[in-house]
Amino acid sequence: MELNKYSKTVTQDTTLPAAQAMLYGIGLTEDDLKKAQIGIVSTGYDGNTCNMHLNDLAKEVKTAVWDNDLVGLIFHTIGVSDGISNGTEGMRYSLVSREIIADSIETVCGAQYYDAVIAVVGCDKNMPGSVMAMARLNRPSIMLYGGTIAGGDWKGQELNIISAFEALGQKLAGNITPEDFKGIIQHACPGAGACGGMYTANTMASAIEAMGMSLPYSSSNPALSKEKSDECIQAGKAIKVLLERDLKPRDIMTKKAFENAITIVMALGGSTNAVLHLIAMAKSAGIALNQEDFQRISDKTPLIADLKPSGKYLMEALHKIGGVPIVMKYLLEKGFLHGDCITVTGNTVKENLKDVPALDFSTQDIIHPFERPIKATGHLQILYGNLAADGSVAKITGKEGEKFSGPARVFNSEFELNDGIQNGKVKAGDVVVIRNVGPKGAPGMPEMLKPTSAIIGAGLGKSVALITDGRFSGGSHGFVIGHITPEAFEGGLIGLVEDNDPIEIDVQQRTINLLVDDHILVKRKAAWVQPALRAKNGILYKYAKQVKTAADGCVTDEE
Repeated sequence: MELNKYSKTVTQDTTLPAAQAMLYGIGLTEDDLKKAQIGIVSTGYDGNTCNMHLNDLAKEVKTAVWDNDLVGLIFHTIGVSDGISNGTEGMRYSLVSREIIADSIETVCGAQYYDAVIAVVGCDKNMPGSVMAMARLNRPSIMLYGGTIAGGDWKGQELNIISAFEALGQKLAGNITPEDFKGIIQHACPGAGACGGMYTANTMASAIEAMGMSLPYSSSNPALSKEKSDECIQAGKAIKVLLERDLKPRDIMTKKAFENAITIVMALGGSTNAVLHLIAMAKSAGIALNQEDFQRISDKTPLIADLKPSGKYLMEALHKIGGVPIVMKYLLEKGFLHGDCITVTGNTVKENLKDVPALDFSTQDIIHPFERPIKATGHLQILYGNLAADGSVAKITGKEGEKFSGPARVFNSEFELNDGIQNGKVKAGDVVVIRNVGPKGAPGMPEMLKPTSAIIGAGLGKSVALITDGRFSGGSHGFVIGHITPEAFEGGLIGLVEDNDPIEIDVQQRTINLLVDDHILVKRKAAWVQPALRAKNGILYKYAKQVKTAADGCVTDEE
């Protein structure tokens, strides 16, 4: 059967006998060489709950691909555990790993000339990295999310990965017993699956499902479930449909599809990292997307999901009431989604949702109706001002208030801040500033999850704001503003802030300003010297030399 223009792989070219010989060598038959070859990439590895089961899922996908008269060939790429690396120098490699994942998938599929791609992915950077590669290659592709972890438990307290970070804050403040600290740490992650709240992994999985690049229910099917195994079988069938119809990522990843993705992020209370990742994915697909697109959609989209970190529930609770499709159905009925966007099923968003039941607001309180939202507009806000001339990203769910003014308490690393919390330097009313942790300054733009969790654990979550040129974990909550651009390393004003300088943040006006006289700032700027690059060689050095700003998605493949 002639599937599409990619079905004539190098294996069918009689001028390349060496390629044929090697493929015979791996066990393919003459008949197999006439079939489309599907690259099945797994980010599975043993060292992370998010990824520990992915190689097994990839094998299930491979079986399904072969069952559909296609050739399935597994290969692997890297992953970085954000949970393990957070709070250490290793976190500098986290965002970098997104580019390595994208580059390596592009490299393997480009070199082997696979006709289609199925990516089996887990932790935060896996999803955007894989989809960026798919958009670059523009061959029929499906992303299969490894699924969410089950909740943990200690003495009747529901736990997740953020419980462990916040327990550390309680320990630093002397507010937890050694027994309870150890119990929380040992029971927060009971097995395989990505972090359970609406953190970055579940945020990006939900956004990519809404965009149409994964199968319906992919983002909410739990990691260890029959539904996830069934999804592997469905992926084998779906990739054949995509090949037959010659339906490729750039046909799916349109501007309207990205607007659907942003809308689900706003409705579900997703991670600030979605701004970085969706902009980067759009660039890979040749779509113009910027921070103001997020603000435009945030202005009109209510926050309706009571999900952690700021809310009550984990992703597994959303799965039990119908998953992301039941939320999409509600959004579509209310006119918030583009129903005509094509998806990897070969059908439109509207067609996919036709048989999904309606939300019943009388039997669950995870998703709120528009008449009584958690917040009337989106929680992600793009702020500008002299501290963020090119923008910053705030995560304000409404529980933190919408204005904050206070004296600056300046730290040049998260490690300095952790010491500052322990020795009492940080006090109620402060605006904590963590700088020199941006894309180039760190380098690698690490997440500030340990600082935000330490602040929450120390009981300062409602009385302190935190601003940074770094990122936040999807698990961070409180009055937090990240992605400040320009970053300190590039001469941004955040690098000139001194202790006790007054800072004013106004979410309603979308402003973040340092209230210091201009003539003083001119003197500080004249005395400022760019610090030496912290990386001298290796991947962090290359990243620092290539990476664009947070406002540009931290991509590394643009001039």
